[in-house]
Amino acid sequence: MAVTPRLPGLTLADADRLVAAALDVGAERGFPPLAAAVVDVSGAVITLRRADGGMPMTSRIAVAKARTALATLGASGGVQLPPAITGSIQHLTGGDFIPHAGGLLVTDDDTILGAIGASGAIATEDEQAARVAVERWHESRLRAS
Repeated sequence: MAVTPRLPGLTLADADRLVAAALDVGAERGFPPLAAAVVDVSGAVITLRRADGGMPMTSRIAVAKARTALATLGASGGVQLPPAITGSIQHLTGGDFIPHAGGLLVTDDDTILGAIGASGAIATEDEQAARVAVERWHESRLRAS
């Protein structure tokens, strides 16, 4: 039987841990209900969850923030472009370009494994949830090795 090739990067278990951690951080810190998404290196969604009571649109925004981080190779909130260029990029990406805090790369040293996005609170809180989730994920990997 032939072995199916797999993209390098995050596993489903990794993505589940990252999303659960982001939602936990939101709840721990009293943020409004968050949505959190993890995408692989191609931008495809691995895991997407929205906390009870979260606004439906936050799911799409979380995915878009993760894809923005991946597309720009950095934090989605670090994108500084004139509005006309942002609008053009949003058009080209079908709306999956959100230059606001909340999307971060998930890396192993200098290798990009995927990205996480969070939405539902104010952008800086979204980013706190994503950042702490990535930090906790890295810590769990260190403990496991």
